[in-house]
Amino acid sequence: MKLSSKAALAALTALLTVAATVAHADDAVTVKLDMADGNLTPARIEVPAGKRIRIEVRNTGKGAAEFESVELRKEKVLAPGADSVVVIAPQTPGEYKFFDDFHQSARGVIVVK
Repeated sequence: MKLSSKAALAALTALLTVAATVAHADDAVTVKLDMADGNLTPARIEVPAGKRIRIEVRNTGKGAAEFESVELRKEKVLAPGADSVVVIAPQTPGEYKFFDDFHQSARGVIVVK
């Protein structure tokens, strides 16, 4: 069976798209964050530079919680018992603060090395 040049190009494009999607998923670093009535566990998250950051956030507290980072322009509100994911683009080395907007004393930092 001989493919036309259009069909071959379409097949190659589809194959490269799948390969790029798999490679893109592999470059993410996943960390877990527990938020519970003003407590963040862990409060310090260390990740490598140049990798997407995938934070699996879970609210195990009795009240609402909100993951927020002004520097990273991210926020996510979670009802009690809820969990969600915050995805952050690759960052340069440095420290990026985050907090629970409903419990202002709950503060953490993402350290990119």
